[in-house]
Amino acid sequence: MDKKLRTALARRYKSGYDEVVKALAKVGTENHDVRPGPKEWSPRDIAHHLADAEMTGAIRLRRLIAEHRPTIVGYDQDEFARRLYYSRPIKASLAAFKAARQTTGELLDRLTEAEWAREGTHTESGRYAVEDWLKIYAAHAHDHAKQIINAVKKTRKTSG
Repeated sequence: MDKKLRTALARRYKSGYDEVVKALAKVGTENHDVRPGPKEWSPRDIAHHLADAEMTGAIRLRRLIAEHRPTIVGYDQDEFARRLYYSRPIKASLAAFKAARQTTGELLDRLTEAEWAREGTHTESGRYAVEDWLKIYAAHAHDHAKQIINAVKKTRKTSG
């Protein structure tokens, strides 16, 4: 991956929190518990998922940078949603999401070429490098911001 693409992905990564906050505001707090299907996530669930995923992702990146070929362990996001009380208020989760993005963004701005080349092994997908991490997390929040909007749109179509 060249430096220009890394810079663009890092910029996208850093803007992810704002996109999610805009999406949540657009759907309104009255729709935070709207579930487009029985096994689909509500905007509230997505907000909590993003906090959990972001804190996990922040540690993954740090391990890739600081440890020699670490093993990055996968997790069951649906089990997190079932067991980690996703019905709670989202304010603290949004703060955790924002803080993890900010501190990790600061790291991305400082990585050397050698650090960008570091890698480990993911228990579910195999080889897992810093650049792989960036590709995944640069898109993650943006994808979920769209999911928040679409969840409410879908619900309005089926109920209207």
